[in-house]
Amino acid sequence: MGNFFLRNFVLGKKKENKLCENSCQNLKVFLIFKILGFSFSTSKLCRVEKLFPYKITQSLHSQYYPPILEMEFSSFLFTILLFSLNISPLVSAHGSNHEDFLKCLSYRMNDNTVEPKVIHTSKDSSFFSILDSSIQNPRFSVSETPKPVSIITPVKASDVQTVIRCAQLHGIHVRTRSAGHCYEGLSYIAYNKPFAVIDLRNLRSISLDVDNRTGWVQTGATAGELYYEIGKTTKSLAFPAGIHPTVGVGGQFSGGGYGTLLRKYGLAADNIIDALVVDASGRILDRQAMGEDYFWAIRGGGGSSFGVILSWKVKLVDVPSTITVFKVQKTSKKEAVRIIKKWQYAADKVPDDLFIRTTLERSNKNAVHALFTGLYIGPVNNLLALMEEKFPELGLEKEGCEEMSWIESVLWFADFPKGESLGVLTNRERTSLSFKGKDDFVQEPIPEAAIQEIWRRLEAPEARLGKIILTPFGGKMSEMAEYETPFPHRGGNLYEIQYVAYWREEEDKNKTETDKYLKWVDSVYEFMTPYVSKSPRGAYVNFKDMDLGMYLGKKKTKYEEGKSWGVKYFKNNFERLVRVKTRVDPTDFFCDEQSIPLVNKVT
Repeated sequence: MGNFFLRNFVLGKKKENKLCENSCQNLKVFLIFKILGFSFSTSKLCRVEKLFPYKITQSLHSQYYPPILEMEFSSFLFTILLFSLNISPLVSAHGSNHEDFLKCLSYRMNDNTVEPKVIHTSKDSSFFSILDSSIQNPRFSVSETPKPVSIITPVKASDVQTVIRCAQLHGIHVRTRSAGHCYEGLSYIAYNKPFAVIDLRNLRSISLDVDNRTGWVQTGATAGELYYEIGKTTKSLAFPAGIHPTVGVGGQFSGGGYGTLLRKYGLAADNIIDALVVDASGRILDRQAMGEDYFWAIRGGGGSSFGVILSWKVKLVDVPSTITVFKVQKTSKKEAVRIIKKWQYAADKVPDDLFIRTTLERSNKNAVHALFTGLYIGPVNNLLALMEEKFPELGLEKEGCEEMSWIESVLWFADFPKGESLGVLTNRERTSLSFKGKDDFVQEPIPEAAIQEIWRRLEAPEARLGKIILTPFGGKMSEMAEYETPFPHRGGNLYEIQYVAYWREEEDKNKTETDKYLKWVDSVYEFMTPYVSKSPRGAYVNFKDMDLGMYLGKKKTKYEEGKSWGVKYFKNNFERLVRVKTRVDPTDFFCDEQSIPLVNKVT
């Protein structure tokens, strides 16, 4: 009764205003602000309460995250001081808010007293080297590319919580970067808005439980670092993720993630059994706490729309001691076209122990060739018998095969020299080639004439470094329903085809030069229209393509804009992703130019 009286004394009303859900707790907050003479809506008050709760909470997995002090009373008083210094609207995005954002971070992180340094601004000598170090598409290193107001390199989970809460409070947009391989640079770029980058490079711990065939991997780690830990620990387990070791597990796994084991074990996302996420309120949630819809969304729906993923719990998969790899090159156009035509009928139907990828590219002598690279989960003699039965047209011989362990096959597919040590998988070298890529899903074999035309287009001057990559599906990919994870491109797809133009970094200085490479990719994509999936024309979210659309505010709602490309990435799963997004991030804090929209949110 006392609380009821006091509450109505402060508010002056009995029914019209409510202080969120927990009136007693919020009353303390409201009284302090009232005493200090502040006057603002209870909705803003509740937002502060939500962002800076003064409770001590236990993190969900103390293995990586010790008990986190959410907000002691002294920190709460600091929040009040922030308001006394700046009483502007909480979500305004004026320049002064950047300074207040930095003050908020510095106080709560005590950044001046910790090593390594966590908060980096353009005033710091290391700022641009940190920014550029994980830009894996140099196309976005040019001066015209928007730059963040700050980069935060968290060393613990509570640092990420602090960034989210301070950014919410001061109207700063956030981008989260694992290793910087986003095709369109959206993990470190935002357009027409002030933004900060959370660079997860320091959160890269990996802990394996071989007995239970599981592991926890923080999202600042790369696929190569995960492979390295598995390879040095066991010879009988593996993980089905991407071929390129420098790609981060944060973005890769949240969008799907596939490599040489996809026909046997599916996507990386299919083999995730738990996760830790910082949500828009700054809470750390595991699978149980977030619920199954949220957990479903981040395993293929693109994690950046839903929170900051701190770590994944992965299910390791069984592999034998002997793996066989092979490589067959065909330089004759006539022969190569004939074999590719047959490959389309065989590659998705052979036993799921066999993976054969086809790449069309130019050789050092500038002539186009077809390269067939394969992995077989088993010994070479079994492979040869299988190939003779299912795909004799390739002409595979024992001399072209090599037996090795699974971890050695990781090095082999990544084009490391034979005998290279496992440690090379942990290198994070920045690529020197800029690129633009697009992709499609093929559901019916394309005719021989179309293959010949693709070959011809690779002979163009602007395609001298270009590639057309055909990745077979079938096997496990056909066994799973398209709604089991947000990645919907399952049964009915023979293969995924990617068109990529590469060019040297120095050519980015000349727009005329770069435009010709972009036009080449566009022309190949346009040519392929009759031969690929339709209604919608599918695309893989990890091969993000801004040409499919971006938020421009020209339609009535953000939902209507986002649907135009969202259904290409996710098909019918797009609607479920929208519902999850609306529930877990109702203010659309985690947004970018192609993020999942809210239900009918006006741009």
